[in-house]
Amino acid sequence: MHAYRTHNCAALRASDVGETVRLSGWVHRKRDHGGVLFIDLRDHYGITQIVADEDSPVIGELDKLRLESVVTIDGLVKARSAETVNPNLPTGEIEVFARAVTVQSRADELPLPVAGEQEYPEEIRLKYRFVDLRRETMHANIMLRSNVIASLRRRMIEQGFTEFQTPILGASSPEGARDYLVPSRLHPGRFYALPQAPQMFKQLLMVAGFDRYFQIAPCFRDEDLRADRSPEFYQLDFEMSFVTQEDVFNAIEPVLAGVFEEFSGGKTVTPAGEFPRIPYAETMLKYGTDKPDLRNPLVITDVTSHFETSGFGLFEKIVGSGGVVRVIPAPETHEKSRKFFDDMNDWARKEGFAGLGYVTCKGGEFGGPIAKNHGPENMQKIYDKLGLGENDGLFFAAGKEKDAVRLAGAARTRCAEELGLIEEGCFKFCWIVDFPMFEYDEEQKKVDFSHNPFSMPQGEMEALESQSPLEIKAWQYDIVCNGYELSSGAIRNHRPDIMYKAFEIAGYSREDVDANFSGMIEAFKLGAPPHGGSAPGIDRIVMLLADEPNIREVIAFPLNQKAQDLMMGAPSTVSLRQLRDVHIRLIEQPKPADAEKVATGGAGD
Repeated sequence: MHAYRTHNCAALRASDVGETVRLSGWVHRKRDHGGVLFIDLRDHYGITQIVADEDSPVIGELDKLRLESVVTIDGLVKARSAETVNPNLPTGEIEVFARAVTVQSRADELPLPVAGEQEYPEEIRLKYRFVDLRRETMHANIMLRSNVIASLRRRMIEQGFTEFQTPILGASSPEGARDYLVPSRLHPGRFYALPQAPQMFKQLLMVAGFDRYFQIAPCFRDEDLRADRSPEFYQLDFEMSFVTQEDVFNAIEPVLAGVFEEFSGGKTVTPAGEFPRIPYAETMLKYGTDKPDLRNPLVITDVTSHFETSGFGLFEKIVGSGGVVRVIPAPETHEKSRKFFDDMNDWARKEGFAGLGYVTCKGGEFGGPIAKNHGPENMQKIYDKLGLGENDGLFFAAGKEKDAVRLAGAARTRCAEELGLIEEGCFKFCWIVDFPMFEYDEEQKKVDFSHNPFSMPQGEMEALESQSPLEIKAWQYDIVCNGYELSSGAIRNHRPDIMYKAFEIAGYSREDVDANFSGMIEAFKLGAPPHGGSAPGIDRIVMLLADEPNIREVIAFPLNQKAQDLMMGAPSTVSLRQLRDVHIRLIEQPKPADAEKVATGGAGD
């Protein structure tokens, strides 16, 4: 007999009754029923019920064990009586009568419970993550992640992609988010950077003559954390040569749709080949965001022209100074009290906006200050334009276009959530396309890149030479699912002459481009194919499939919101010898009292 097990804890069935078996695992639960002890024994695969009564020679030893102790049990498989069969367990028709036990490891008092799935502070969960991962939901999430990655890899290979690995230690880039830097021991004063993405390397693989690349790529960005972002993350990175935007879409849609269909648990998924293409300008107008949740049926409309001359002076003033008025319908809200609308206004103010105007409507009778000042006839014109009914309310976001867009987008989401309008049981994908190549930076008072400086402008050199910069669109695109951006991508600018011209428009000289992007620009001068790709985020994919609101719930060993590893103590201090090896001296930060003296010119100058 094997030293630890003849079967795993999910394997035994009614057909095994009468067999002598050996099982190993963790003591998950214990129940004492008047001299009969029941133990749920758990391993990676499942749970088997162990039973010991006064005839069992090991009942005393089992009774003394703490939960989560690791044991090996020899015993006889018995059939459960009809009334004690557990249909929710694969092993629910049997139990194992314990005849011998070997304690492999005794557990001390637990820092958090494993059985029961109780809510517990994240700080404790992350500090004792190895215990947290024993819990059913967490264990299932990490297994889901593994299976999703295996499915992505298989589907990419079936699409003709080849897996490559790119460097982890690279050069810092002046573009993008903040790098994680690694000091060099052999080159004093110089640093490697952990990759924010394998962007340049994957493009260089296309220049090298490989055709379809992919990688389950680790990426690192030293940026503030939020629920759907982690400083260390993985993406399905891919690139293709001799392709148009449509070729990229046709390659990746079957992969994403297939993975979501495989692991959706019965939820509907936008079919491959049917992902809507929504231009950037349209999504910002209709949804107030470039990450639209298409499960939300509400659509924003611009009604600025209706308030150019209006009895409502505030909106007239906004419109007259170049602002806009956007509206969000609130369908069938005639039975809602005034408090519902006031609460939405209060919410907007708490979010940092000036406020959210509204109009109520009950049986065709308009209510609220905006309706009173604008007049029922003018309000009806707006309702007719929007196709609203006699019991539909309306929210107003007015101000500078950027502010109004942001408020309208947030209010669209909030209103749909409050009214229960978000469609359940589905994953709705879309592409956001036609991003502007450039935007005007109000702070710098100059034209700059709006999205990705290495994208090919639509119209190529002719567009750069003949169009206003703010009118030029790029071959850039985002994949969005249920309001989450899964990835950005682009058809790349592989032409040095077009790249120099694009950077010139954004205020960069030829020398700037050569200095900051020498590796890529020099490679493109030696023959580069047209190419493009994208990089869907694996963590966000799994987060959606697991229906988890926080990305840390689908990462085995995540950092907390302060980018700390509470379990291993990272980031940690290091010895002076280690610092000397990499030619670094730490500068002690001034204490608050010392800093105050310096600031006021006191002692310490």
